[in-house]
Amino acid sequence: MKHELERRNNYDLFDVFDDFFKPMFFEESKELRTDIKELEEGYELDLELPGYEKDEIKVSLENGYLTVSAAKKEKEEKGKFLRREIRESTSRSYYVGNDISREQIKAKYCNGILSLTVPKEQPKRLPENTFIDIE
Repeated sequence: MKHELERRNNYDLFDVFDDFFKPMFFEESKELRTDIKELEEGYELDLELPGYEKDEIKVSLENGYLTVSAAKKEKEEKGKFLRREIRESTSRSYYVGNDISREQIKAKYCNGILSLTVPKEQPKRLPENTFIDIE
């Protein structure tokens, strides 16, 4: 709420019109919009990354977390921005389990959608003989 009041005190004409049509506590999502589908053999994630080139997107796996990040390349801009809503960078992490390796994850980027295929983490199997030997 404090953020909304500070923003309104800047007397930005565009904000006045935008705020009129928004509910009072509306907060725009900063995360990557993602569809996650469960398949028999794993999961399929589709992330919206419109406007990014393939080489601006990084996918990493560390400590069981799959992290997708995207950052626009620096470019020289002329003029002064009066309003800037297009994000320069974004990222989001998903827990996929500690038994998944990088080689098992497949990634494809087409038409602004990053598609990831992640296998399901296999449950730990108990040894066949679960009895304890008695001395």
